[in-house]
Amino acid sequence: MKKKLGAVVSILALCVVIAAQEPVVDIDKRVHPNLAAAQQHIVEANRYITTAQKDNRYDMKDHAEKARQLLMQADQELKAAAEAANAAGKKK
Repeated sequence: MKKKLGAVVSILALCVVIAAQEPVVDIDKRVHPNLAAAQQHIVEANRYITTAQKDNRYDMKDHAEKARQLLMQADQELKAAAEAANAAGKKK
């Protein structure tokens, strides 16, 4: 019983952490318009996946959640790319 309760608590905690992390558009579109547009598409894709999860009562065998995690990762990589380009531009 304690193991089941612990597993449920762990899953709920993971869901809260994942829900708190949403992709955002935080790249200046005046400096990096293409990267900012790509981030916007990631945010939109995340919203569509979230809606699909709700419509399917979250019964997607964690594939949708995995896709959302990968979108978050892509969002972070785009931000890193913009920061790297900014840093390289300052060195010139």
